[in-house]
Amino acid sequence: MTATLQAPPKNRRVVFPFTAIVGQEQMKLALLLNVIDPTIGGVMIMGDRGTGKSTTIRALADLLPEIDVVAGDPYNSSAVDLEAMGDEVRQKFENQEPIDTVKKKVPMVDLPLGATEDRVCGTIDIEKALSEGVKAFEAGLLAKANRGILYVDEVNLLDDHLVDVLLDSAASGWNTVEREGISIRHPARFVLVGSGNPEEGELRPQLLDRFGMHAEIRTVKQPDLRVKIVEQRADFDKDSLAFLAEYQSEQEDLQERLVKAQNLLPEVTLDYDMRVKISEICSELDVDGLRGDIVTNRAAKAIAAFEERTEVTVDDIRRVMPLCLRHRLRKDPLETIDSGYKVEKSINRVFGLDLEE
Repeated sequence: MTATLQAPPKNRRVVFPFTAIVGQEQMKLALLLNVIDPTIGGVMIMGDRGTGKSTTIRALADLLPEIDVVAGDPYNSSAVDLEAMGDEVRQKFENQEPIDTVKKKVPMVDLPLGATEDRVCGTIDIEKALSEGVKAFEAGLLAKANRGILYVDEVNLLDDHLVDVLLDSAASGWNTVEREGISIRHPARFVLVGSGNPEEGELRPQLLDRFGMHAEIRTVKQPDLRVKIVEQRADFDKDSLAFLAEYQSEQEDLQERLVKAQNLLPEVTLDYDMRVKISEICSELDVDGLRGDIVTNRAAKAIAAFEERTEVTVDDIRRVMPLCLRHRLRKDPLETIDSGYKVEKSINRVFGLDLEE
């Protein structure tokens, strides 16, 4: 039994609307597909400075519909989904006790570069635990990010151990903190988004491989588009509320499409022959492990659901596969990440498509 309360009104910061962002189609598509199916495993966005990476990610979090969370819960627990409940809420749920919920914006957590492991994972107050016999836990950023988006800017400059912790939580959906024989576990299901500038160094291949998708973005070259972007930003800064009103209906339409896609996703099918061809391409490109196959399958289904279809087409695979594989290809250390040409060439050969198509 649940009762929904109204969340206290807050003066939220005005965010640039997602539907107003010009260009960067790869990045936008990868982010939307991860929202539709978070099991894709997050997005790594690499590109030039000042290309709107942070703006786009904040705009996506703001676009998403509000979610029901358990009132006063530090983990944004769901009142109905067992996989997104903290232990206390789960106990109430199993005992059929009433659970109060409030509506809340999807959490968007920024991970600062200098964050410590305690700040990220949370800490256990050993003294309190020993003296009072209670598990005194101070929630970290992973708890705040549950059921939301965790954004790490300059992820390639973050300590490898912390990146490992983030990727483990993102993959398992849980965070476990252990100190002096005391162990606490809480849900940590989030879409992990990392961004960085390749000039400042790449992530180790083992870590890069664990991001579901990789979007490469470049500074817009066309002068007319650059002017449009500059004018939009000026209009937004001048009167943000009027600018938001202009894009309100587009924002609502996209929000509705995302909700429909999430509901339709379980019904989407991927033909066996196509699955075999996806694996043939991964094998031909010498992709280590099976993550490339798995992520491509999930992303292809997500894009079909987004376009309100229940069957995956060859075109769906063509559109998502470079995003899913380009960072998994073995390459010369002096090369930059493959632009997707090798992947597209292999897709065209295996599916018997015309390169000029």
